[in-house]
Amino acid sequence: MSGRADSDLSPDTRADDADDVGHGDDVGHGDDAEGAGHGERGEHDEYDEYGDDTPHRARRARWAAVGAGAVLTLAGAAAALLRLTGSVPALVPAAYACGAGACALAAVLGSRGRTRRALWLLIAGLMVMALGDQFD
Repeated sequence: MSGRADSDLSPDTRADDADDVGHGDDVGHGDDAEGAGHGERGEHDEYDEYGDDTPHRARRARWAAVGAGAVLTLAGAAAALLRLTGSVPALVPAAYACGAGACALAAVLGSRGRTRRALWLLIAGLMVMALGDQFD
């Protein structure tokens, strides 16, 4: 007993089931309502491209992390350059530059799928920039 739900099936049955999983070729080709995706939930619905939007959510989260990181990086870098030319303490442009660096790192992490860490790093980078703004 391997601990899997299909461990009591013969090996040839498991190999046939494994070949059908995740392809989505059989959706809409059956004569009955279940085969067409209109009836009860079938055994392959978790792999159905219309029933499960987890990959789409993950892709949207990655794009959101990359986009927010890029925008905040550009804003922080621009603010650091503008503050550098003015008569403010050196801590202000340094805080903007460090916050922009954190947001750039968050964009990289977000593009690699580490969206939760990217979110927290975006928050930290934005807070560093806000702290630098308080010294102005």
